[in-house]
Amino acid sequence: MHAVDLIRKKRDGEELTRQEIQFLAHGAATETIPEEQLAAWLMAAFLRGLSLTEVDALTTAMKLSGEVFDPSSLGRFAVDKHSTGGVGDKTSFLIAPIAAAAGLVVPMISGRALGHTGGTLDKLESIPGYRTQLSLKEMEQVLSKVGASIVGQTKNLVPADRVLYALRDRTSTVESPYLICASIMSKKLAAGLNGLVLDVKTGSGAFLRRKKDALFLAALMVETGERAGTSTAALLTNMNQPLGRMAGNWIEVQESLDLLTGKRHPLNEDLRELSLLLAGWMIYLGGASDTAETGRDRAEEILDSGRALEILTEMVKLHGGNTSIFEEPEKFHSPAFRKDFLADRSGYLAQVDCTQVGWAVQRLGAGRERAGEPVSAHAGLEMHVKLGHKIVAGEPLCTLFSDNDSRFLESETLLRQALLIADEPTPAEPLIQEIITAENKKEYLESAHRP
Repeated sequence: MHAVDLIRKKRDGEELTRQEIQFLAHGAATETIPEEQLAAWLMAAFLRGLSLTEVDALTTAMKLSGEVFDPSSLGRFAVDKHSTGGVGDKTSFLIAPIAAAAGLVVPMISGRALGHTGGTLDKLESIPGYRTQLSLKEMEQVLSKVGASIVGQTKNLVPADRVLYALRDRTSTVESPYLICASIMSKKLAAGLNGLVLDVKTGSGAFLRRKKDALFLAALMVETGERAGTSTAALLTNMNQPLGRMAGNWIEVQESLDLLTGKRHPLNEDLRELSLLLAGWMIYLGGASDTAETGRDRAEEILDSGRALEILTEMVKLHGGNTSIFEEPEKFHSPAFRKDFLADRSGYLAQVDCTQVGWAVQRLGAGRERAGEPVSAHAGLEMHVKLGHKIVAGEPLCTLFSDNDSRFLESETLLRQALLIADEPTPAEPLIQEIITAENKKEYLESAHRP
């Protein structure tokens, strides 16, 4: 086989065979296919789309391109959650310890900042000493002790995706639902999961802004998970404003710790509720409750009991992290510069371009433009208002944090474009917009499928 032939074939809208896709994945993993050819194939796949069979083949080929984790020796049901990426999305720090406290194991393989969205690994690495690069054996040891481990991709775990993931960010092919599905599901299935809950974002802060596109992606991932024998469900969730109050790295960990210790704030009730719903589905798919609703209730009991905080703290210790900063997390937050972003008129917060907010956070130093760039642990922003809130001219809409005060100007320009104040409030939208399961995925695939 020759990569140029497969580029041409996909460019012309033809379907690749399973063997041809395996060839591409192997070439990416072993770096025997040049990046320019992989990039060309990604663009062809972006423009032409992939069939369900091709998506399944690509997911499986990437999954098997390196090591695969087998959690069976732990003797507990393995479950996980994945988000398609949002602004202020730190639910992993709540639901992983909640699910572990319910008697499940959570081998969570996470990613770094991509585009305008933050990365779970970057947030965890704001904790001094926290190691995200564990071997599969080390991850198994952590899981055996506390039931949850949040790690990054190692060189040997899904190496094909590691290469293609970085190329997608550099070639403007991130938003393809087919490539997103294969990337996410290959990593999740490589963790040997029995159950998987997907948080698929839609709205102004999502990679797929249109609801019909997000629904298709959700159904596509449920289909792919079920084909692999993993019980899978997807929640379509609202990303028309940042989730919770904080967006950045350490400050998102800090906000999660507040909720784990029982501190509630009106501006992060959406974060708390979404975390409980996602954890409830994990508990249900893991067989620890009869329904997702009773799973959510059990998740809330665990959160309120403090058991989830104990598990997260112990997990961080086992990863080498310094948990002494958990005692007074707000004191650890030490950006060199802070600045309030003020409302220029009175009215109501009527619209948020959440992608622009995400870029503002990135420009403050919390994200990266290219793979491998360092990020600031303390850069980011704290929102002081939510959609529909009454605004008074001169009051702060948010507070910006950065290690370099020259970064404020561009972020303020982005925020001025992103936050719309109007004379009247807009109607509130539901946090959960749809739930896609094995039972109803077919209707979404058939209604939105683009061959």
